[in-house]
Amino acid sequence: MRRLFATGYAPVDGMDIYWERHGSGGTPLVVVHGGFGLAGTLADLIARLVIGREVIALELQAHGHTRNIDRPFGYPVFGDDIAGVIGHLGIDRADLLGYSLGGAACLRTAIQHSECVRRLSVVSALCCRDGWFPEGREQMASLDSRMAAQMMRPTLYAAWSASSERTAFPRLMGKTADLLRAPYDWREEVGGLRLPALLVLGDADSISPAHAAEFFALLGGGLCDAGWDGAVRTQMRLAILAGRTH
Repeated sequence: MRRLFATGYAPVDGMDIYWERHGSGGTPLVVVHGGFGLAGTLADLIARLVIGREVIALELQAHGHTRNIDRPFGYPVFGDDIAGVIGHLGIDRADLLGYSLGGAACLRTAIQHSECVRRLSVVSALCCRDGWFPEGREQMASLDSRMAAQMMRPTLYAAWSASSERTAFPRLMGKTADLLRAPYDWREEVGGLRLPALLVLGDADSISPAHAAEFFALLGGGLCDAGWDGAVRTQMRLAILAGRTH
């Protein structure tokens, strides 16, 4: 099968959201990077996922090719943005995979736009802010735009400067800092989801395993013995990877 590649912009809420399209076939899989990431951040993963199916990577507001607009960050608006890209590309239903900030954004898409989501994979993200370990919440509280210089490691800056101007990064950090400090609790909404979902985190992640178990249970997973033949197994999956951090 010939590998396809295309790029473009989807006009959503006064902003042009950058996307990359890889591969062809199957239900399209939309992949969303983590905080300070780019579409290319998950290139190694995409190379594995693209076999036999179409994969679309996008860049959220103020990340890389997607320019910033006068709008604060918010997981619900990110959820609307992802749904807007799916609609712009003419996709009826997509599978979603998001990492960290992108995982929370994909979760909001599934909550707010379940009609356009077939399956959901959430990697190292959670459904309420209290699920982060206290150390993680302390680091989030100390983050601000003045830390941009120390965050711009050579490898990160090389990728960033190829797609956006350097001055964009401090503004991104400021908006991200405000987002990470804001409280949220979506447990009630998660309990209403009715689509197959996979949760993935490391056993040394920034997220409490107890929260992961609660999140999994809210989705309907892990609530009973699936039976000797697995007949009562749900469509929900939980993967905890050994020796992995956030």
